[in-house]
Amino acid sequence: MADESTQGFMIGDVEVRRVVEWRAPYAPARELVPGAEAEVWEGNRRWLSPDHWDPETGRATVALQTWVLRSAGRTVLVDTGVGHGRERPGNPFFHRQSGVGLPARLESLADVRPEDVDLVVNTHIHGDHVGWNTHDVDGTWTPTFPEATYLLPAADDHHFGPRGGYGGGVRPDDRLTYEDSVAPVHASGQARLWDGHHRIDENLTLEAAPGHTPGSSVLRVASRGERAVFVGDLLHSPVQILRPECSSCFCLDPEQAVASRRGVLERAADERELVVPAHFGGAGVVEVRRRGGSFEVADRTP
Repeated sequence: MADESTQGFMIGDVEVRRVVEWRAPYAPARELVPGAEAEVWEGNRRWLSPDHWDPETGRATVALQTWVLRSAGRTVLVDTGVGHGRERPGNPFFHRQSGVGLPARLESLADVRPEDVDLVVNTHIHGDHVGWNTHDVDGTWTPTFPEATYLLPAADDHHFGPRGGYGGGVRPDDRLTYEDSVAPVHASGQARLWDGHHRIDENLTLEAAPGHTPGSSVLRVASRGERAVFVGDLLHSPVQILRPECSSCFCLDPEQAVASRRGVLERAADERELVVPAHFGGAGVVEVRRRGGSFEVADRTP
């Protein structure tokens, strides 16, 4: 489902703009988050539907989106979606996509041209987060953002790259993703690997949050006393805030993902960080509060 929507807000001095590529019912909700029992979906039907869950079909509603940050005089992209013309036989939503691409959306919705982008942050190396790292130029995958440095988690680059056997060959799409969306960025000299903790500027910091993938990471924003955390795929659905012990079906190390998710949610609740997941529908952002030994969604307004 195409979606031309955009929205913007400020976190202190950092401007944030959301560019949505598409939003649609995706996988069956209880397959996407296998540990979340039917009662948690039905018990929260009033606010989960329709932005996060379609009770008629039982499918989780997700968005594919890129976040544009303007910080300290630079333009930063957080994740780059699926890309066009990719061979992704393991996922029909991502396979051989076409239509209005991210560069056109960025220009029309956020006034950002490819050459304006200074940094690309890939929170992890999955096909729906690195796809527009590159585009096809006369049959060759070429970096889409010619002036940008691409920040890649070193642990993911190792796992999904040739040294790690392209994810161990478990999913054929992993090799395809690396070869068309990551390797060309290395070849151009634009890739920069980081591990553990990486400060981008006075407002932006990357931190490792492994589990979903070995190098899964979060981007923290702190400016003028305001805070946000871009959590990538630590959260696929708000039910994982209510049930942080439930990992998605895509998490390679579910137990580690639980630990990372709890740590991020605890800090978000304690420090009043706005939580920005990669795939939430609705407003795309949530506020989290503690509820006993777990958490609740404090702001449920679409």
